[in-house]
Amino acid sequence: MKRTFKDIAAVMRTVPSAGAKSPFETYLIINRVNGVEPGLYRYISFNHKLLFIKSIEKAKRKISKLTYNQIFVGKGAVIFCWVAIPYRTEWRYTILAHKFIAVDLGHVSENLYLACEAIDLGTVAIGYYEQKKFDDLLELDGEDEFVVLVAPVGKRPIL
Repeated sequence: MKRTFKDIAAVMRTVPSAGAKSPFETYLIINRVNGVEPGLYRYISFNHKLLFIKSIEKAKRKISKLTYNQIFVGKGAVIFCWVAIPYRTEWRYTILAHKFIAVDLGHVSENLYLACEAIDLGTVAIGYYEQKKFDDLLELDGEDEFVVLVAPVGKRPIL
């Protein structure tokens, strides 16, 4: 459930966030989802919708390369990309903001792990990627908004 409050600058979402500041935006690189055109999307939480941004040529290869040849990342049916907008937390928490952003990122990624487990899919949080090139791919400025974590989602390998 999402709620906004007029008296205070806060948004209540389904993922916990220090002071309800929600310092992240979620971008999705969709490779293989029935009924959805492959490409880069931004998740619009207030409407629970995806906003198509652009197609990505050779997405699997490009994402694998940007994650230092972690081939499985590019092969994900969907790659979640969390983008931090630090000011959302900094204006209230000043020098403590980065600690709270890190904690919030743990909440966000853990929710993805739980959702994947519930529907028998796999994921893994990836922090090792080419920062500037990933920011450029998502059309981010790299200063006021930047990628902080990526996570491919797909079927688990049969062991």
